[in-house]
Amino acid sequence: MGKKEVALVVCRTAAAALATAGAAFATAGAAVLVRRQMRKSGRWAKAMAIVKELEDNCGTPITRLHHVAEAMTVEMHAGLASEGGSNLKMLISYVDNLPSGYEEGLFYALDLGGTNFRVLRVHLGGKEKRVAKQEFQEVSIPPHLMTGTSDALFDYIAEALAKFVATEDEGSHPFPGRERELGFTFSFPVKQTSIASGTLIRWTKGFSIEDAIGEDVVGELTKALKRIGLGMRITALVNDTVGTLAGGRYNNSDVIAAVILGTGTNAAYVERANAIPKWHGPPPTSGEMVINMEWGNFMSSHLPLTKYDQALDTESLNPGEQIFEKIISGMYLGEILRRVLQRMAEEAAFFGDTVPPKLKTPFILRTPDMSAMHHDTSSDLDVVGKKLQDILEISSTSLEVRKVIFKLCDIVAIRGARLSAAGILGILKKLERDNVTTSRGQKSVIALDGGLFEHYMKFSASMESTLKELLGEESANNIVIQHSNDGSGIGAALLAASHSSYLQAPVS
Repeated sequence: MGKKEVALVVCRTAAAALATAGAAFATAGAAVLVRRQMRKSGRWAKAMAIVKELEDNCGTPITRLHHVAEAMTVEMHAGLASEGGSNLKMLISYVDNLPSGYEEGLFYALDLGGTNFRVLRVHLGGKEKRVAKQEFQEVSIPPHLMTGTSDALFDYIAEALAKFVATEDEGSHPFPGRERELGFTFSFPVKQTSIASGTLIRWTKGFSIEDAIGEDVVGELTKALKRIGLGMRITALVNDTVGTLAGGRYNNSDVIAAVILGTGTNAAYVERANAIPKWHGPPPTSGEMVINMEWGNFMSSHLPLTKYDQALDTESLNPGEQIFEKIISGMYLGEILRRVLQRMAEEAAFFGDTVPPKLKTPFILRTPDMSAMHHDTSSDLDVVGKKLQDILEISSTSLEVRKVIFKLCDIVAIRGARLSAAGILGILKKLERDNVTTSRGQKSVIALDGGLFEHYMKFSASMESTLKELLGEESANNIVIQHSNDGSGIGAALLAASHSSYLQAPVS
């Protein structure tokens, strides 16, 4: 390469570098210009007033959280007293025999709760071997089966189960003379009538199979299994929260409750049978019954609700319902943040003279994106800037603007986390496990699961620290939060084992 060519390359490289630098300076300059214009026009003060208003309205001082916990306990008592007596359904799960760890044998689970379902095989080896082996397979449901007939859907599920059973290896068969047993996690609204029966109230999540409504879903699956000649008995019908409780108890006998904090939220706990006035059946031999609280529907005048929460609820598919869920769960946290940002863009020109079009799209800002912004540790909050660009197509944001968005993430997430802690305290109060005197020094373990708890670390850390703050140091020493994974899968298999038809039969 001659001197002229080298000079030309150097010039081009320098020009490109200058162009890149120029673009960067232009972007930074635009951000500075927007901020200066905002300050001059009073828009920045208006934006900060919106932030301050949100912070005040989302406030969760300890006294308020204690009121929320007490209200939760009151609603629990009312829901146990009579059907419809509370905004908490307090559903009787018919699970009166949680896993002990001594269970042995081969058990299956079916987890149906969306457009895919899972089949699982679990080998239990008693106290020493515990879960000796587990296998699973995920199966997609063709769209036409989601709106077809009950027989078509359950036949498809039964055939998938049969194929999975066919992969049992030589040492994986049930004990001689026994049918295979299965725990069925069915994550749709059902009216449960026994541990292994429940009628479908309605479909959700895109399913619409009219001839299944009002039918016993266990009966429908059993008929399908018989049609293809697969010998399998369904011994437990459960939801994922009860499954999480079962999985937690299997690993730790001190587990008394389970909470799901994910896309949605719910809680279940172990209640004394004689503390359930609405239970009219024979007393369980264990003296206990697992209650599915459906705590997402909790409502109290003590909840710190904002205009954004009220608008979100009004525009939702179920206005007036699931209020607690709408302020603490992963489905909604990102959407609350989006609504705040939209108001700031409209009333304070927070992102410039025009409102970014994408910002008007409901649920475009997901909670995992909000979590990523909230966990941004870079000095110039690069992650916040990238999320705004990639999701909302908002560019040229200043560091000051990104800091405000970081603060908004904190306000919305910490409110949810602290209210979750208050809900857990409500359960502990109901069970008289909230202080050293009434708990008599017993350890109380709460099994937690769900993507929000597992992956949004600032949320889970705040929830745990708030619970300790509410309990006080001495009482907090007896309360443990424990991650319990895959309640909807292995938990169902464990409940099939603890409610096995062969519990009293000697092992061959």
